[in-house]
Amino acid sequence: MKAIIFYIVGGFILYIVIETAVRRGINHSNIGQFLEKKYGVKEGKKSFLDDDLDNENKEDY
Repeated sequence: MKAIIFYIVGGFILYIVIETAVRRGINHSNIGQFLEKKYGVKEGKKSFLDDDLDNENKEDY
């Protein structure tokens, strides 16, 4: 039973890490910056990760 819980938690953490890395990699790439300039920045659907404490400080500046 413990192994199943560890697999689920580990998979979720791995998903978060990979998703964040891909999103930041695309946004900081040359093609990502070109597309932002050409089409503008579109706010996609909000993720529950956007409400964490680290992102609260970014909006204050």
